[in-house]
Amino acid sequence: MKKGFIRINRDLCKGCGLCIAACPKGGIRISDKLNIRGYYPAEYIEKEKSKKRKCTGCALCAIICPDIAIEVFRD
Repeated sequence: MKKGFIRINRDLCKGCGLCIAACPKGGIRISDKLNIRGYYPAEYIEKEKSKKRKCTGCALCAIICPDIAIEVFRD
């Protein structure tokens, strides 16, 4: 199975949660730390270098993000 990972620009994210709902693998959550704009941004749960990542790089999170805050990478 293909693997991927994402990077979320926490300063662009306003924490709307659309990416969380879109992720079929449950790899995104809302952070407990504020960003520079005063929002609790989304954060990627998995480690980029981990072999046990569930992320497939499907890009549903990036497609639905209204702030264009998510980059998707595929291995």
